[in-house]
Amino acid sequence: MLHRRDALLRLGQVALGGMSLPWLLRTQEAQATRGTPPLRPKAKNCILIYLWGGPPQLDTWDMKPQAPAEIRSIFKPISTAVPGIHICEHLPRMAKHTDKMAIIRSFTHSNNAHAVSVYYTLTGSYDPRKTFPRNQRSRSDVPNVASVISYFSPPSVMPSAVTVPNPIGHDGVVYAGTYAGFLGAAYDPLEFKPPAETKELAPHRLELVPGVDVGRLQARVGLLRMLEQLDHQLHRRSYPDSTMDRFRQQALAILSSPQARDAFKLEKEPEAIHQLYGKNQYGEAFLLARRLIERGVRLVTVVWYYVCPDGNVANVWDTHGGTPSLGRISGFKMLVQPYCFPSLDRAYSALLEDLHQRGLLEETLVVMLGEFGRTPKINKKAGRDHWGPAQSVVLAGGGIRGGVVYGATDRHAAWVVDRPVRPEDLIATIFYAFGLPPETLVRDPQGRTHRISHGRPLVELFA
Repeated sequence: MLHRRDALLRLGQVALGGMSLPWLLRTQEAQATRGTPPLRPKAKNCILIYLWGGPPQLDTWDMKPQAPAEIRSIFKPISTAVPGIHICEHLPRMAKHTDKMAIIRSFTHSNNAHAVSVYYTLTGSYDPRKTFPRNQRSRSDVPNVASVISYFSPPSVMPSAVTVPNPIGHDGVVYAGTYAGFLGAAYDPLEFKPPAETKELAPHRLELVPGVDVGRLQARVGLLRMLEQLDHQLHRRSYPDSTMDRFRQQALAILSSPQARDAFKLEKEPEAIHQLYGKNQYGEAFLLARRLIERGVRLVTVVWYYVCPDGNVANVWDTHGGTPSLGRISGFKMLVQPYCFPSLDRAYSALLEDLHQRGLLEETLVVMLGEFGRTPKINKKAGRDHWGPAQSVVLAGGGIRGGVVYGATDRHAAWVVDRPVRPEDLIATIFYAFGLPPETLVRDPQGRTHRISHGRPLVELFA
């Protein structure tokens, strides 16, 4: 367990979000740029579900039952709540909610590498240099979508952005694209713990250690401030004092607030709700995401993350087949294991139903994607390989029109043939849901301005 003194001294490594200029002033300034008309945002928050590894479009939401045997899925398409929309037979619960979903079948980019594609799909910035293992996080990185939302969020006792259960990473590397980059540590998403197989320092917990009450914590903050003032006289800082002050204030607010800490306690939920989501790491992550946005977190990223029995990290949607740590089973067999289709079907459907029942779905944008799709041709291990040119993305809530299929691929789900959507367009769409036009500007530490997106928001998907 990390002690409060160490936690406070290392606050720069923990994301406790959105102490920025007033939200309304920044939004109005952004809308005035280039004469952009005022937006009418419906999303107050967002849950971004990241199916790390790359889910197969042909075996999920863009099935091609008429394709040749070497291409079509071994799974069958089933009817859904919306006539004419068919998805995989192993997603029966999800099929009942297509009236709430917009399925984008034309998401596309040109890269087939995990690290480059993760960076691109989470930041909207394409950088072919971000190849593993040269893709460690850096403060020169473009900020990811969660950090930009944090940057424009008003002060709150809750962090503006949270990542659960872990950021993407393995073999000593936490992937670029998973934090605030040049915006600075104050806008990093809160992370509970580092990925397995990395040497990152564990971030601080949300409980005070025994013997340290709120009064003692505040006294330690005062001592820390004195030490930092002395340090400032001896060394030049690599970050602005004002940024660290905002960061410290929010950290102290969270640590001091029972209400904020309570948001992270899943044991407060009834047993029936746990059963609805599934009593596993994925169901708990989705349920925690709902608790967090319900209490004021603006964007929660859920990373689909699996640690194999032998301790190796597996991005289980990477369904080549033959993975030693997973028993060398086929790619198709991977998809029907508890760590893929069954847990996704239960947890995602529960999330939409729960948000709807609580009156939160209309103001909560739910986005589900991976870093790329999979090859049309089935490989020798009865799986599919990396394929950037086509994948499916699913949107719901936050003002999105349900029961919609957007774009199309060819008869093999290999190439986009109608209304292509690039990663920067999807990120622009998320910002649009929050009322932020693409030309909105942020500043780096050198004072240079950057657009938050170079994409086109898919305004036609909004009701």
